[in-house]
Amino acid sequence: MGNRVSREDFEWVYTDQPHATRRQEILAKYPEIKSLMKPDSNLIWIVIMMVLTQFVAFYLVKDLDWKWVLFWAYAFGSCINHSMTLAIHEVSHNSAFGHCKAMWNRWFGIFANLPIGVPYSVSFKRYHMDHHRYLGGDGIDVDIPTDFEGWFFCTTFRKFIWVILQPLFYAFRPLFINPKPISYLEIINTVIQITFDIVIYYVLGVKSLVYMLAASLLGLGLHPISGHFIAEHYMFLKGHETYSYYGPLNLLTFNVGYHNEHHDFPNIPGKSLPLVRKIAAEYYDNLPHYNSWIKVLYDFVTDDTISPYSRMKRHRKGNEVQE
Repeated sequence: MGNRVSREDFEWVYTDQPHATRRQEILAKYPEIKSLMKPDSNLIWIVIMMVLTQFVAFYLVKDLDWKWVLFWAYAFGSCINHSMTLAIHEVSHNSAFGHCKAMWNRWFGIFANLPIGVPYSVSFKRYHMDHHRYLGGDGIDVDIPTDFEGWFFCTTFRKFIWVILQPLFYAFRPLFINPKPISYLEIINTVIQITFDIVIYYVLGVKSLVYMLAASLLGLGLHPISGHFIAEHYMFLKGHETYSYYGPLNLLTFNVGYHNEHHDFPNIPGKSLPLVRKIAAEYYDNLPHYNSWIKVLYDFVTDDTISPYSRMKRHRKGNEVQE
């Protein structure tokens, strides 16, 4: 089922991630970029409208035939729910209410989590901050696949299956790589989410519940938007750790495609990342980037030099302070 991938280990590097150094250089040259480090109030209203849109969808699908429930889960709900996970990504950086109202962002993230069906928001924030601080850190950055994933998903067919199952690997990987004690906010997130799911089931029925969960599973698996999971940090070119995407799907994903810009300036909301690129064009225009997430998915599956092992990793220094 396809050639076996030649790579048998991660790309171990002994240099620091490039983003802190580039951030310092850009701010020294373009200090006006600091003015972009402020909350995006529009994010609040966009998220509210997305949540309400899914609430309406839950009602509309409750009496449909099963084939149409699954059709609309993939054709419509998957886009909303995947986009919502990226709204939660924005909220995890306190982009909704700002750093001075950090808890407002946590509660808003729990609200945004509702149509996804699985408690996610609070845990994501804890692990995502480590991803930024210790990019590629062995045993810290849970965005890095496990050794099992790299070893097993090593043929064209197996990589295809891995792409489909990405949401499951992202959900369970932290338990194997970097388990953390459960926080009280995670308990609250879980209780609220399960309560919401039960209400959906009893008020609207099983089809609405299946629509919600299928939209998340399908939207985060084999879906055009899911190309960003691979595009962001998989090493298609040796020595390049982070890649940006400048295609039209940024309109649905809060500009998460501007990923070099995001890692350089994680305190700048997604809506302003194109301005970062415009202001500091000489730092970004010559970096390798993508214009199609679908092509990224295709290349990942078919290229026998690329696999889950195609990530840059760093050994721990021993002084890491995790979220």
